[in-house]
Order: sequence, then structure tokens, then C-alpha cells
Amino acid sequence: MPISHDVTTLPILYSFRRCPYAMRARLAITNSKINVELREVILKDKPAALLALSPKGTVPVLQLVEGQVLEESIDIMYWALQHHDPDQWLPPLLIESIKALIQENDDEFKFWLDRYKYADRHPEHSSEFYRTHCECWFVKLENLLVTNKGFLLADHYTLADMALFPFVRQCAHVDREWFLQTPYIHLQAWLDTLIGSPLFTTVMQKHPQWKEIHV
Repeated sequence: MPISHDVTTLPILYSFRRCPYAMRARLAITNSKINVELREVILKDKPAALLALSPKGTVPVLQLVEGQVLEESIDIMYWALQHHDPDQWLPPLLIESIKALIQENDDEFKFWLDRYKYADRHPEHSSEFYRTHCECWFVKLENLLVTNKGFLLADHYTLADMALFPFVRQCAHVDREWFLQTPYIHLQAWLDTLIGSPLFTTVMQKHPQWKEIHV
């Protein structure tokens, strides 16, 4: 397993198990078979070492051996795949399409997803109102999956599938019963396959909270 808890000269990944941004970073690192030191963070108890590297205090954060710090999940995914891309998640001819789909997910869908998941914090509209906007994204993904026979942009998983998957999962789990009765059967199958994959099982293993040792 490529994620270690040993204190070594490995890159250090600050992560939080349930964060979709951290999930996508772990997916790429694990699939690329890169060894890192995983530091599981509790977001209500952020370690000083994380805040020193990245004052915004969000995860994932990757500190490379040479000192460089990557603070964005997509940058971490690209870094991992540039080292090793065994399943061709970054086909050269699809890089721009992949970037565009991820940007739309992160800029537009995530906006409505946050309001749907935390509708009580945004009482200006109903949960159903926010879900309708999320559903527009589901329609687009369903059509892509039909076109590409079970994948978003190619005849196999690409970075787009893996970068979007944690957010679709999060949205579907807000009201699982509603999601399962929707007509998006290809999206449901895509999501179930990824959730049940050995890769996702690996990256979702539970780890104890990392604690700083003060001497």
C-alpha cells in the first residue's frame, strides 16, 4: 500500500478522510503507486505544522521532499500522474477536455452542492431548489456516460472521472433514496462501480489522527 505512517523522507500528505478534495488527491497518489507519509487531520483540530505550510488550513496539502508545497487537490493529482500514470488517466488528446470538465465541477456544481448539502445554512431557498441545480449537472454527466459507454470522456477512466467522483458521491448521499429513483441509471452504475472499486476501498481506510510530537 503506497500510503505510509513511517517518519521518513517521503512527501507528506495532510488529508481528511471524508473530504472530497482529499479523496481525489489520495486516489491519484495511490493509483500512481507513490509512497507518501499520510497525516490524517481533524479539521476542528488543525495541527500547527499544517497551518505553517498552508495558512488557509484546508486539505489536501502535499509537502514535497524538496520543500515545495502543493495546496490544491488538482495540482496534487497532476503531480502524481506526471510521475506515473499506469492507467492513462491523462491522455494527451483529452487534457483540455478534462480540465474544462473539472473546472465546471469545481466552480459551478460545487456551489450548488454545498447549498444542497447544507440547505439549513442557506434558507433563502429550499433544499429541492438547490437539488434541481445539482440535477442539471447529473443530466450532463449521464449524457457523457451514455456517449462514452460508461465513462465520462474516453473508453476508460480518466482524471475527469476520478476528480468528479467524490463530489457526485457526496451529492448522491445527501438523499440516497431520491438519487436511486432518478432516471440517471448510467450515473448510478458509474458511481456504484467506483465506490466498490479496490482503489476507493484502499483510499478510504481509516487512519488515526496525526499528532505533533513536542520535544
